[in-house]
Amino acid sequence: MHPNPVFHSDDQATGIAFVRSRGFGVLTVQGPDGILASHLPFVTETTRLDAHVPRSNAIGRLLRAQGAMQGMMIVSGPDGYISPDWYGAEEQVPTWNYVAVHLRGTLDLRPDADLRAHLDQLSEVNEQRLLPKKPWTLDKNSADGTAKLMRMLVPLRFTIETVEQTWKLGQNKDQDMRAGAADRIEADGFGQETAALAGHMRRWEKQ
Repeated sequence: MHPNPVFHSDDQATGIAFVRSRGFGVLTVQGPDGILASHLPFVTETTRLDAHVPRSNAIGRLLRAQGAMQGMMIVSGPDGYISPDWYGAEEQVPTWNYVAVHLRGTLDLRPDADLRAHLDQLSEVNEQRLLPKKPWTLDKNSADGTAKLMRMLVPLRFTIETVEQTWKLGQNKDQDMRAGAADRIEADGFGQETAALAGHMRRWEKQ
């Protein structure tokens, strides 16, 4: 997390809501030979994330071998370069604005019998974002195809213990400078989802 506390939030509900809206992150654990990481989608509840990995995934194999372990889920949001020219003030320097939430907690395997319900929930959550498109369901696949898929996957549960957040959105600048930079990043910026980043910059207040 960024060391400047002005960019932090202690409002856990804000962090969890952001994580839920993203639905994708990087799961990291300490393996026997170093840090392991997997990029994966998930479903978020208030105190946990439910996800899955391929059965051949290194994190899945480690869980089967040693059981529950501590881990971190890193969820990144919109980000973008901020030119000093956009502030409309002298003596500024370039920076990069971004949103990031780190969840620390305990990772464990779920029973294989829970996998189908998890896959149904995961697809339902994401298909709802595509309405009015008729939602896709796993039932559209053949029984044999679904059985083959489920043999390849391992369901996981990540129980959330701490939530750390960085919302680096120019809070150390005055409101006019931040609004000016938001206007320009929306029009001229580069990076991921710069329009969303500009929106955060305009409305963010210390949580």
